[in-house]
Amino acid sequence: MREIIFDTETTGFDPRSGDRMVEIGCIEMVNRVPTGKTYHAYFNPERTMPAEAEAVHGLSDAFLADKPLFAHCADDFVAFIGDAPMIAHNASFDFNFINFELAKCGLAEVCLTRMVDTVALAKVRHPGAKLSLDALCTRYGIDRSHRTKHGALLDAELLAQVYVELRGGRQIGLELLAETAEITTETRILLRKDRPFRQPRPHAATEEELLIHAEFLKSVDAPLWGA
Repeated sequence: MREIIFDTETTGFDPRSGDRMVEIGCIEMVNRVPTGKTYHAYFNPERTMPAEAEAVHGLSDAFLADKPLFAHCADDFVAFIGDAPMIAHNASFDFNFINFELAKCGLAEVCLTRMVDTVALAKVRHPGAKLSLDALCTRYGIDRSHRTKHGALLDAELLAQVYVELRGGRQIGLELLAETAEITTETRILLRKDRPFRQPRPHAATEEELLIHAEFLKSVDAPLWGA
């Protein structure tokens, strides 16, 4: 199963009040294993960056000044996500910004039925516990020492590891084993064909060994096999 783990960085909390998305990072996973394929882009928000937002993600007006508008990257983004489920932490926040930007370009919004919220998953798995991405990384022993500020792709990479744990860890299920079983068998057959032939080693006891064993049995008092 193909899934997209993603995160966004923005100028604020609400696109309806003029806030815009300035970064998005997406990780492709198949059967909950990262494939190495990613989508990452920065966008010019066509507005100034509030100091509070810049303090969170470090993206300044000067850095974003020469970045493309979302409209110039929208087709690539839509092609990358395809029709896969989309997983985010507090997903409704990220979906609001993505769908605002898509609608602004005249493109179809991402259906909310595709949305998977890891906060909701964590509430079920760890009721009453802290549910921030940092707290979940600590719970699952995921290294985030390289994360000094929020970043969409970096946070998506961390979330991908958290998501796997929330879904039960690295033991994905029998369907993945079934998909790889034929390849594994074929590989083993090929390896066997390439191996040099070796004569089988003798496993039968020698005459001397049989005599020694018979003498040993005579020394056993009241053996069970003689009852």
